Amino acid sequence: MPDETKDSQSPAPGQESPKAASGAGSSPAESTSAAPAAPAPAAPSAAAKPAPAPAAAPKPPARPAAPTPQPWECELTAQLKQTYGSGIREAVTYVGQPYLVVDKSIAHDILRLMRDDEKFDYLVDLTCVHYPAREEQFEIVWILYSFSQNIRVRVKTSIKDGEDVQSVCSLWTTANWLEREAYDMFGVKFAGHPDLRRILLPEDWSGFPLRKDHGILQQDTEWVHKNLGIESAQ
Repeated sequence: MPDETKDSQSPAPGQESPKAASGAGSSPAESTSAAPAAPAPAAPSAAAKPAPAPAAAPKPPARPAAPTPQPWECELTAQLKQTYGSGIREAVTYVGQPYLVVDKSIAHDILRLMRDDEKFDYLVDLTCVHYPAREEQFEIVWILYSFSQNIRVRVKTSIKDGEDVQSVCSLWTTANWLEREAYDMFGVKFAGHPDLRRILLPEDWSGFPLRKDHGILQQDTEWVHKNLGIESAQ
């Protein structure tokens, strides 16, 4: 029986062997495709420049100078100084607000003049400031307003602890309760007041709460115990 496998693999006469056709006899280098060329080395770059330093933060603007009292010079203050001399201790304006500092002996006369001649027909407020280290511990401040002129003026005087200052209830009726409040909170007495008694605290309360030497938690414990039946109102 003929060997069909051998015959099928054998080339026909005149034909080239399959191995020869496929280049089986060629070298490995010829049978492999050519490798890609290596990239050319990059040209050396110029040296990198250092980053610029950050700009310094701008300096904050200079703080404006604090306002200071300035002389209050006008026809009124000139006339008062001429009339009362050293009794006018200061005539000053501060941030646009004029005020007079006068001796306590002429305070009532100045206030009456301000009402009658200068038309300060409204007593806006009356209060006190306590300066324990001063010889004249209490500064009394009257704040006046003129409706016709639309001007506000402060008049100040100072007294020692225990001294009286003359009431101005006869000049402005609003002084009645304002003087009572100053008496109630500071213990300052106003001579000639028609009804000088406490207005906020009980009449028999001990102490004056707005004095600087009065503790913020201080109270009349005896009054509290007697009238409220408790040891403390805190």
